[in-house]
Amino acid sequence: MRIKRSMARRAVAALGVLALAGSLAACGDSGDDSASGAKPDKLTGVGPITLATGKDTTGTLNEILADWNKAHPDQKVTLTELPEDADQQRQQMVQNAQTKSDAYTILNLDVVWTSEFAANGWVEQLPEKQFDMSKYLPPVIKTAQYFDKLYAAPYASDGALLYYRTDLLKKAGVDKAPTTWDEMTADCQKVLKLPAGKGMSCYGGQLDKYEGLTVNFSEAVNSAGGEVVGANGKPNVNTPAAKKGLDFLVDGVKNKTIPKDALTWKEEESRRGFESGKVVFLRNWPYCYALMANKKDAGNKVAGKYGVAPIPGLDGPGKSTLGGHNLAISKFAKNKKTALDFIKWFTSEKNERTWLTKNSQAPVYGSLYDDPALQKQFPYLSTLKQSIEKAEPRPAIVNYGDATAAIEEQAYAAISGSKSSAQALKDLQDNLTKITSKDK
Repeated sequence: MRIKRSMARRAVAALGVLALAGSLAACGDSGDDSASGAKPDKLTGVGPITLATGKDTTGTLNEILADWNKAHPDQKVTLTELPEDADQQRQQMVQNAQTKSDAYTILNLDVVWTSEFAANGWVEQLPEKQFDMSKYLPPVIKTAQYFDKLYAAPYASDGALLYYRTDLLKKAGVDKAPTTWDEMTADCQKVLKLPAGKGMSCYGGQLDKYEGLTVNFSEAVNSAGGEVVGANGKPNVNTPAAKKGLDFLVDGVKNKTIPKDALTWKEEESRRGFESGKVVFLRNWPYCYALMANKKDAGNKVAGKYGVAPIPGLDGPGKSTLGGHNLAISKFAKNKKTALDFIKWFTSEKNERTWLTKNSQAPVYGSLYDDPALQKQFPYLSTLKQSIEKAEPRPAIVNYGDATAAIEEQAYAAISGSKSSAQALKDLQDNLTKITSKDK
């Protein structure tokens, strides 16, 4: 699991910064921060709680929860596992909120969902003074805020990384990772000429029709100098630069640089594709590092044979989408004081270190990226920190579900060949204009 994210969850669509209108503020910021009128520093209720999160594929989560339960026998936390797919996770959380159910106490939100849940009044405002914000990486703080108020605690960050086969590149005479798409394609062609490269494709990502496609599409657009939504909050995706980004994916599938299987890949499918030797290069999140390094079975052909670099772009290093997860307290839950205490404990620097060392999950504390011992164990930490600090955020948009669905629909149509990239971007521009106009 990537306790999602996203995986990915996961997570994962750099649309730019979307300005929300005052009518949205009225929807989510009344100054009365719970259904009972409690202020954020007056959350009440002590007792059992639940943690709703994506499927745990790591095996680590229950170990950490057991530590809490042992120390808090009267305030035990029960794990509620949602589907691995990020879209399905969000759907179940939204349904739970719309019915005002108390089934979920703590929600593990993809960073892009925080504003949506805050604006709709589905999560509690948190007491910011009880979290040491100075220790967090600056980009992750904004993902947990809505109108400058804290509605979730940063739990995991994420930046995209390029995994590459060091053994095959070395055999092909390539001594460093590519920084541009053209370099990556050229390096791959050298590998494919080798006996060891027979049957392989060049590059894989997450191109199934789900949130991961929004992320991959947006990274491609931003890495080509384009944008999906501009700084003024208006869609700006029907541009030559955006077309260059989308065409990187479209042409890749068309000329088989990207395997057609990638159209069915989410995070885990793509990781397994790289592990099994289907692709030379893989765009994925840092959680893959530990899984591929530690997994000992016949299907893992890459252990000890891969490196990590920034994702490439059109003319130089690309721009990652800012991923990660935040923990929020459901507005409709019981035992909110216990929930707050648990979140502070669960997101402690000690537990962040555990997640990093066991599962290579990207921490939210800057100090962990600079720790010499951790850098020795995870040589990519400096690269990951840079990826996160330069990543493009997804928009703080209440109708984000509609926006990401529109992106997925049009991007998939172009990549799968059922629509030209030019038409897909024109249609996406029209769709996003209608969706964002609802927020005014």
